[in-house]
Amino acid sequence: MFNKETKTALQAKEAALWLAFAPIAFQATRALRDMGILKAVSDSGSAGITIEEIMEKTNMNRYAVRVLLEAGLGMELVIVNDKKYTLTKTGYFILHDQLTRINMDFTQDICYKGMYHLEDSLRNGKPEGLKELGPWDTIYPGLSLLPPAVGKSWFDFDHYYSDLATPGALDIVFENKPKRLLDIGGNTGKWALACTAKDPEVEVTIFDIPGQANIAQQKMKDAGVADRVHFHIANILHEEIPFPKGFDAIWMSQFLDCFSEAEIVSILSRCREALNDNGTIYILEPFWNRQQFKSAAFCLQQTSLYFTAMANGNSQMYHTDDFFKCITDAGLVVAEENDKMGLNYTLLKVKKP
Repeated sequence: MFNKETKTALQAKEAALWLAFAPIAFQATRALRDMGILKAVSDSGSAGITIEEIMEKTNMNRYAVRVLLEAGLGMELVIVNDKKYTLTKTGYFILHDQLTRINMDFTQDICYKGMYHLEDSLRNGKPEGLKELGPWDTIYPGLSLLPPAVGKSWFDFDHYYSDLATPGALDIVFENKPKRLLDIGGNTGKWALACTAKDPEVEVTIFDIPGQANIAQQKMKDAGVADRVHFHIANILHEEIPFPKGFDAIWMSQFLDCFSEAEIVSILSRCREALNDNGTIYILEPFWNRQQFKSAAFCLQQTSLYFTAMANGNSQMYHTDDFFKCITDAGLVVAEENDKMGLNYTLLKVKKP
C-alpha cells in the first residue's frame, strides 16, 4: 500500500491543501457533530433541511449554522440542493459510526492540545505535550486521575479494538489449559475477568502500576474472583524488581507498543525468565504493516504520534520487522502468528527456543 505514488499532481496538491487546513476541519467536524447540526440534517432524510429549520432544531444563530454548514460542504459531510442540506456517506459515518466517534473523541480529549508540542517531543524524546493533561512523566500514572469524560475517551479508545479480539484470543490461549497466567499491563482487569470466566481453575496474576491495579482489585472483588486473581504491583521499567516466576502463559495485549525497542527487549527478557520451560508468551498487537485496509494502517501510523507527544515519547505502533527483532534480541522465537484477531490485531505465540 505504501510503495508507489497513487495521485496525479492535481490530486496531490488537493491533498496537501486538505492537510494544511486539517486542524480547522477537524474542529469544524466535531462542532457539526456535537452541536446537533449533522443530526438535524440526518433526521431530515432525503427531503433535506434548510438553514432556518436547523436554527430552530439546534437553537443556534444563523451565522453559526451557516459557517459550519459551508465548512461541511467543503469537507463533503453535507450537500445542498435548492437551499436544502442532506447528509453524505462521510457525514453519516462521522455521526453514526462508533469507531469514528471513538477515534475523534480520543483525538480531541487526549491528543489535540498536546500535538502542538510534537516537534519538541521528537527532539527531546519526551512526551512534551503531556503537560496539557497533567504533571506526569508518562501518561500511565495519570490515567486514573483524568477527568471522567477525558478518561472515558482514553479507555474507550484502548478497549474498543482489543475487546473485539478477546473471544478468539481466549480460545487460543486456553487451548493448553494454563494453570497460572501472568497478565502484564492488566489495566482495569477486563482480560483477567474473561480468563476466570473461561476457566474456573486458572489463577491470574495482574502486573501493573498502582493506579490501574487499584481499579482492577475492586473489580475482582465485585466479580467474586479475588481468590484467583493476584497482583504484582510495580513499574515494569524498574529492572531491579524481579518478575514473579512459574507461569504457564504470559499475556500482553497492546502493551509492548507502549515502550521503546530497548525497553521491549528488557521486558521480554524478563518474561523469558518468568515463564515455565514449555510455557507461551501471547502478544496481541496491531501492526500497521499487517492491516487489510489502508485506512487502518493510517490510523495506527497516526496513533504512533500520540505515543510520541502524549504517552511516553519513545514508542509507537510497530512494523513487524522492528518488533520481531526485539523478540529475537530477547532470546525468544515466534512460534505462531495469527493476523485474524478482531478488527486489526495479530496474535503472536512466543516461546523459548
